[in-house]
Amino acid sequence: MRDAVIVEAVRTPVGKGKPNGAYATVHPVELHAHVLRSAVERVPGLDPGEIDDVIGGAVGQVGEQSGNTTRFAALAAGFPESVAGVTVDRQCGSSQQALSFAAQGIVAGAYDIVLASGVESMSHVPIGSSADVGGVRADVTGPSVAPRYPGGLIPQGVSAELIARKWNLSRTQLDEFAMTSHQRAAAAWRDGHFASQVAPLKVTAADGSVSQLDVDETIRPGTSLEVLAGLRPAFAHDHWTARFVDIDWKVTAGNSSPVNDGAAALVLTTSEIARQRGWRPRARIHTATVTGDDPVYMLTGIIPATAKVLARAGLSIPDIDAFEVNEAFSSVVLAWLAETGADPAKVNVDGGAIAIGHPLGASGARLATTLLGVLERTGGRFGLQTMCEAGGTANATIIERI
Repeated sequence: MRDAVIVEAVRTPVGKGKPNGAYATVHPVELHAHVLRSAVERVPGLDPGEIDDVIGGAVGQVGEQSGNTTRFAALAAGFPESVAGVTVDRQCGSSQQALSFAAQGIVAGAYDIVLASGVESMSHVPIGSSADVGGVRADVTGPSVAPRYPGGLIPQGVSAELIARKWNLSRTQLDEFAMTSHQRAAAAWRDGHFASQVAPLKVTAADGSVSQLDVDETIRPGTSLEVLAGLRPAFAHDHWTARFVDIDWKVTAGNSSPVNDGAAALVLTTSEIARQRGWRPRARIHTATVTGDDPVYMLTGIIPATAKVLARAGLSIPDIDAFEVNEAFSSVVLAWLAETGADPAKVNVDGGAIAIGHPLGASGARLATTLLGVLERTGGRFGLQTMCEAGGTANATIIERI
């Protein structure tokens, strides 16, 4: 029986969004192309012409990220025209879904070698751009969804507030989690944990000067509870405070993921092909699932997704050596911890999106790259990553270090 293994994984250092971010002048196609090229170059003897497909995630598929942006990234990377590309949208889980599709294609025999990747330039394509039509917010749900949710759907930040309320999470708990994320990410860079995972990109500014981002740009090693406590709630706008009068608003920019630019890519094949080519299989895609959940709470889908992937894998929480749970908001991960009983010491051990950043379409591939690195460093066998997504869906994936 065929399996799907990861032989390489790479990401950019994550940049902060405009106006002063390191990648503010970089077209998202070029950002994406850089990791595709870097991933292939790291696999000895891999000819880009051998790649059966490039499956890439992107959330804002409009403007510079429209028109099947992954295809153009493959061309920009210098791959032969024969190499196809397709762009996936499962919102923040887009590149995690790309990884699942790549593995499924390999196991089914449709692919022998495939790239799973993702990109997001939130500097060039701000979040929510896909729903803006001529400056007017489009109705993306259509007329049949609204009757199912008569109270109306809400932004993710308000969902994060509802989660904090339901799980009785205090502002201090949210801020403490955020501070830990920054501390862990700073320590990971300091201790060299990310050095082999990243491919820095040289950027030429409008004035001709050349710079290179060597670390994730939004990590704040010196942040403190005092600093975080001084931030105002980010989503306590009049419209929402009038609707949710019983919320003690506590979700801030400090305990949420920032606005980012970045890209990541993984090379997948079968263990047999890897053996024949002399490539080291680093991890096997053990089990991958996706599930839906309440689109109002929206971000809680990671809880049933985790239960589902563990059940399919025949594993339990204690069997997992490392977890990557996307830090869209502190409240999301803290609710997941409360429901799963996972050991916090095994969760996002090198920091998470609150510090490293959340370039939407790239984050699933970034999590996989980080998770693989943690397993290899610690000698762990099983790693689980899960991603909350707009609309109330969630991906969960288990990889097995080889």
